Amino acid sequence: MSDAPDVAVLDAPTTDEIVTEDRPWIVLVWNDPINLMSYVTFVLQKLFGYSLEKATELMLDVHEKGKAVVASDTRERAEMHVFRLHEHGLWATMEHDE
Repeated sequence: MSDAPDVAVLDAPTTDEIVTEDRPWIVLVWNDPINLMSYVTFVLQKLFGYSLEKATELMLDVHEKGKAVVASDTRERAEMHVFRLHEHGLWATMEHDE
């Protein structure tokens, strides 16, 4: 009987899985005919902690360009941002950053 410990031999992983870089997700707020510009500015300040100047800049992008990127984050956090924006009556979506 030997006192040597048992040794496990592991095979190299066999997978065709391709590992891709985890790109951030962006959160977009879209223009709508319902919410006042002052309200959109207020919500952006409240939810994201933006200064009045930054929130106003983003609100103007929404108003003039039809949308604005208000956050870039992980998928889970982007989903939460969209959920919270919806709770405040804003039209928001998320997509992969390009």
